[in-house]
Amino acid sequence: MEKNVGSLDRGVRIIIGLALLSLVFLRQDSSRWFGLIGVLPLLTASLSWCPLYTVLGVKTCSAEKK
Repeated sequence: MEKNVGSLDRGVRIIIGLALLSLVFLRQDSSRWFGLIGVLPLLTASLSWCPLYTVLGVKTCSAEKK
């Protein structure tokens, strides 16, 4: 897997992922389980790789030096 998620993108994904994941603990109705969607942005941020970016040919990380 080649990295395709940059540092700014990773930071945004972490914030969004944590915000969504907090719904699991803050909500009391059945909509709280939608907060588990927050695992996806956290996972892609930790791997620095997004499968959707691969399909679309998007790369937000800077070019690596060889």
